[in-house]
Parts: sequence; structure tokens; C-alpha cells
Amino acid sequence: MADNLTRRYGRRVGIQDLVLGVPAGTVFGFLGPNGAGKTTTIRVLLGFLRASRGRARIFGRDCWRDTHLIKREVGYLPGDLRLYSWMTGWDGLSIFGRVRRRELRDSGAELAARFGLDMDVPVRSMSRGMRQKLGLILALVHQPKLLILDEPTASLDPLMQDRLYEHLRKLAARGHTIFFSSHALSEVEQLCDRVAILREGRLVADETLDSLRNRASREVLIRWPTEAKPYELTAPDFLEVRGCEGGQWRCSLRGSVNQLITWLSGRPVEDLTIGQPDLESLFRHYYRRESGQP
Repeated sequence: MADNLTRRYGRRVGIQDLVLGVPAGTVFGFLGPNGAGKTTTIRVLLGFLRASRGRARIFGRDCWRDTHLIKREVGYLPGDLRLYSWMTGWDGLSIFGRVRRRELRDSGAELAARFGLDMDVPVRSMSRGMRQKLGLILALVHQPKLLILDEPTASLDPLMQDRLYEHLRKLAARGHTIFFSSHALSEVEQLCDRVAILREGRLVADETLDSLRNRASREVLIRWPTEAKPYELTAPDFLEVRGCEGGQWRCSLRGSVNQLITWLSGRPVEDLTIGQPDLESLFRHYYRRESGQP
């Protein structure tokens, strides 16, 4: 998708030497805080901006030269969605249908029912959540091979977010590719197969979610029996003891669960609790490490 892709705005760098591949049929999470370069990347991929250096390709086609052909099979929801104030949902389907030369009314009605949107209401009378639903419907209605979503859950309530996640999972199961840009790891964790993390225009991680989970720390609580003397024990390198109170250790596990079990075997343990992988902390670690912060 991207090969040494760079986009500059004068002296300011939007993205730098980005190398990115998105496997077909996956939900691909594109993570980073505001200003990291996510939207710049998307605009280059869609042919709205021309790369300063490098190449971007979708469906084997050049994203700048062949953008008109690529857009036929792409659905896009921008992060700064803007719609005509006079337009109703039906008007939007009619406009998009003429542009795409497809009849979209029936499939649009199905999506409107799924997301609970009244298609007769004009945009000027819609709430932010309603406008976001309409943007999603217009991006999804033609069943694109590639769906590019920039912060798609903005203004959606939790119920609508769940309905969107369910719909995207079904699309991916049918072979569609979803490129899901977000600054929130929590929603990407629920949905995505693979995650790329961008910081200040540079890629700092690109791996499967399972791989990230395997490297993420876990919170561990070890309760020692009354007669034990845990303060005399030295924790291994992969276990950071953050607190010791009342015969209980509160720790961060930076190794594998098997390592922990092996170390505990033969030692008196009254109770053991191992939490889920803490991807949020790992996400922050990438930024601390790359920025040189302690």
C-alpha cells in the first residue's frame, strides 16, 4: 500500500518514509494521536494529496495517477465529515448513486434501519451522531472492496459503536478490507486483526494484535501465606513489584505467563491473579521510547 511514502508541507513533515502493507480481508488498525500523520496518509492513499516521495498503491494501481479507478471500489468516511445542510439521507443516496452509476436506495435503506437513522431528516436538523451515521451509510452502501474509516466512532453512542463493529466484522469475513484509523487503542483492540502505530509521521510498530498482546505487560497479584516472608524474596527480571502490602505483591509481568508459573513453582503461594494484557500501557511505551522520555 505504501512504499517509502513521504509527504511534506513545506518544511513540516506530514509522514516520513512510511512502509505499510494491508492484507486483503483484514480489519487493519491505524493508530496514533492527533497530529501523528494518519489523515495525511489517508489523503495520499485516496489521491487527495500527492506524495513528496515514495509510492502508494491500492489494488495494484498508483494512488495518484489511477485515483479515479481506485475510488470506484473504495468507501471513505473522513474525520472531518461535511455534508450539505439541505440534504436528506435519500438525497445523499441519490447523489452517490449517480456518481457511482449504481442503484443504492434499497441497500441504503437496509443500512439506515440497522443504524437507526431517519433518512427524511435534512442534515441541518441532524445531531452530530445522526450526521456520522449518514456518513457511514454513504461510505458502506456500495459494498466497497476497501473501506477507509477515519475516526468513525466519533459522536456514536456505545450501542451504535457495537453495531458498527459487528457490521465491519461481517464485511471482513466476506473478504472486504477495512482500514480503521483511530487514536483510541480500546476500540482497535476490540476489532482489528493487525495494528500499525504512527508517531510524528513515522511508523513505530506494525504487527498483529496477538503479537502485541504477547508483549504487553499484565497486572499480577500474588498473595503469600501468613508464615511466608515475601520481603526476603527477590523478584525475577520479568516481574516488577510495584507494591507489597499485607503479604500481597502487586506486580507488572513483562515476560510470559509460563515464566511466572515456573518461577512460582516450589514457592509457597496462597493465591494468584493474572490480568489481561495491558495494551494501553504498551501503546504509551512506544511513544515514551520513541520520544526519548523515561
